[in-house]
Amino acid sequence: MSGVEGAVAALKAGELLILPTETVYGLAADAGNAEAVAKIFEAKGRPRFNPLISHVADAVAAERIAVFDEAARKLAAAFWPGPLTIVAPCRDTIAVSDLARAGLDSIAVRVPCHAGARAVLDAFGGPVVAPSANRSGRPSPTTFADAMEETGDSASAALDGGPCAVGVESTVVSVLDGRVSLLRPGSVTREEIEALVGPLDGAGEGHRSPGRLTRHYAPSSPVRLEAMSAADGEIFLGFGQGQGETRWSLSPSGDVREAAANLFRLLREADRERPSAIAVAPIPIDGLGEAINDRLRRAAGFVG
Repeated sequence: MSGVEGAVAALKAGELLILPTETVYGLAADAGNAEAVAKIFEAKGRPRFNPLISHVADAVAAERIAVFDEAARKLAAAFWPGPLTIVAPCRDTIAVSDLARAGLDSIAVRVPCHAGARAVLDAFGGPVVAPSANRSGRPSPTTFADAMEETGDSASAALDGGPCAVGVESTVVSVLDGRVSLLRPGSVTREEIEALVGPLDGAGEGHRSPGRLTRHYAPSSPVRLEAMSAADGEIFLGFGQGQGETRWSLSPSGDVREAAANLFRLLREADRERPSAIAVAPIPIDGLGEAINDRLRRAAGFVG
């Protein structure tokens, strides 16, 4: 299979796809498949968990996964399809996994205008996350060749959509708690947005925007790192064989990709039990383990 058919088959199989958009080329996965999403962080290298944009076919599809207010609908009507991302309360936590949302109760959603991306989204029928297809620290790819050079070896399918028309990442606007805030500038300008919805609020929550994360979801319970077992009243999140109860294991087999996919869910589930603390087994620091350890340090309060 090739073209759109092959791209959709890759997404449905939990594999990665090089996807063209009008902004930059993305490294795409099924937003609802946490293990597929984890492959993106791994492929990009030196990853940090942050919320990813869920790309959908149209505004109707967007409202299936996000709660839109009047301002959100105005923005969508004016700038979609196009390079504007709207951060709104999440409606569907199954279609867009915890890992894709970085454990947040909000979701970043966009309707791209690139013909190739739209064809894939129409055929796939669900939200697709697609952060820029670059290795961490490098410029975002705006040509098919650059995307393939950066992360093509991690994708099982690739769609050549020609040079990206916009070439910079999308503008990100939040519509939370009745306030409209600019979280990340892009080709849709502040002036264009304010002409539609009025003056923007200056107190945007940057951690809800892709590429601007400074803080992650942290449980109410204290988090204790590098633990070998649970003390009285604690829940122990194990990693690897023989590490605690299966229910609470980040990965019984010691697979960092599986651990990444389970991390936000298990932290939340453990927190609901109201333990004295959540003790977490050591996780290797290499590869995707760096992102897991970064997330855990933030959860434990060691990173601002």
